[in-house]
Amino acid sequence: MKKKTLVAIFALVMGINVLFAQNTSEVLMNSDQKLTIGGYAQIDYNQKFSSDTRSNGNLDVHRMVLMFGYRFNAKTQFIAEVEYEHVKEVFIEQAFLNYQINDWLNFRGGLMLIPMGIINEYHEPTTFNGVERPNLDSNIAPTTWREVGAGFTGRVQDLNIKYQLYVVNGFNSYDGEGNLKGSNGFRSGRQKGAESFMSSPNLAAKVDYYGVPGLKLGLSGYFGDTQSTLYDGLDKNDRAAEAKADSSVVGISMLGADASYSLKGLVLKGQLYYSSMSNTDKYNDFTGKDLGSAMLGYYLEAGYDILSAKNSEQKLIPFVRYEKYNTHHKTDGIAENPAYDRTDFTAGLGWWLTSGAVLKADLQWFDNEAASTKTKQFNLGIGIWF
Repeated sequence: MKKKTLVAIFALVMGINVLFAQNTSEVLMNSDQKLTIGGYAQIDYNQKFSSDTRSNGNLDVHRMVLMFGYRFNAKTQFIAEVEYEHVKEVFIEQAFLNYQINDWLNFRGGLMLIPMGIINEYHEPTTFNGVERPNLDSNIAPTTWREVGAGFTGRVQDLNIKYQLYVVNGFNSYDGEGNLKGSNGFRSGRQKGAESFMSSPNLAAKVDYYGVPGLKLGLSGYFGDTQSTLYDGLDKNDRAAEAKADSSVVGISMLGADASYSLKGLVLKGQLYYSSMSNTDKYNDFTGKDLGSAMLGYYLEAGYDILSAKNSEQKLIPFVRYEKYNTHHKTDGIAENPAYDRTDFTAGLGWWLTSGAVLKADLQWFDNEAASTKTKQFNLGIGIWF
């Protein structure tokens, strides 16, 4: 009893979080069917408002994703997701082959989600609070972040540990122009498996611990260099060309820590990212960009299921989320931009009609160190997952 009490206190102090849910690939891989089909959708209404300016509302079928899983045999599976964004954009979100070597070791290769934080893997709209995903996950570990690679994953049941270890291609920092910038870090450099190129491999890893009921702790890392087209066809004896190519690349060391906790109706979540980048002074000078040399951010979230005592399949969860993130936490050779030091606060309500259908409403306040006033946004959303 004392152990459970200490765990609950620790979770509250850390601001730790959320409902546990399987992500898309886990659902498909746990199916006994030969062919499994599913999907999820997010439909949003966003309304900015202020006392001085009138703004139109924005209505958007933000994303519709079709999911397919095929089981060749007991050990071999293929998982794929086809995503339509804003009705007109088509992407492949995942496409990988999984082979079970033994009870604790799987080989996985293809287009895979980078295991960083919570939202990048658990991003279906019925698995998180709020109409929109946290902005921290858009600007530092850019959701939905996926790249082509291969590696190993599995669970060590005796230790209550899940692990992932992949070698993947990195962000596209230069393909005729610079793609990385201070406002949103690496987001514009995601290659998403679309004719991706690799000038050097990167390493992505995560370990999750789930040995205490209701609690899940995660530690993730991503290490390597960004990718540049200037290395393609480079004469190894051309020192000037090599120096130019080197100036188009940024070294990345990113660490993430996340925690989730649920106790009866209480839902808590916390996440922290820190990314250190090298060579940003030469990169910014070469490309004319303003990429920082370090990014830091975190969020804390708390919610409570009002219907938890009724043992209903429905849930009604009011929640609050506080985000603090700075994509110019440090800079090298350029001045820090205070507008990139941002604070977001979100308060809202989610009504899960059933586990796969939710109606959401929330209000957001956005602030930064350069702003004289906060901006506000009202959001409504429909989330589906089947």
